[in-house]
Amino acid sequence: MVYVLGVNLPDRQVVKFALTQFYGIGHATAERICARFQMHRTCRVRDLTPLQVTALASFLSSPKDSISPARYPTATPDFVPIPRRAHTARNREQAAGPDRLKELKLEAELKTEIRDNIAHQKMIGSYVGRRHAMSLPVRGQNTQNNAKTARKLNRVERYR
Repeated sequence: MVYVLGVNLPDRQVVKFALTQFYGIGHATAERICARFQMHRTCRVRDLTPLQVTALASFLSSPKDSISPARYPTATPDFVPIPRRAHTARNREQAAGPDRLKELKLEAELKTEIRDNIAHQKMIGSYVGRRHAMSLPVRGQNTQNNAKTARKLNRVERYR
């Protein structure tokens, strides 16, 4: 078993599914992370090298400070890519788009942001904030019969 930032990643699990055990990483984000670290889609956690585990842990600990991977990692230093179209060759960063993994928030940081957003909704007195405060469904679900799940999930101190 591999422990990365306090999360247990089982040895036999595929890496892209094991990464979803982090709060804030879904399937699409896990695939992006695997692509960034050049892990095959069927690679299992037990097959990761210590270097890959270290790189993954350092990236997940601070995604903002991570270094972007090389665009062509196996190319020689004098390699110049041939552009497919003239308009994509203007600027590589514009053509590739912004790096969405740089804004990734995980675990405690994401939970804090969600808690702050709920507190803001309550403070301004919005409908959503009042529903959160009363432990009722927030997004228009039926309350006559089945609000038990919402009462469990939206349990916050009462709104006054």
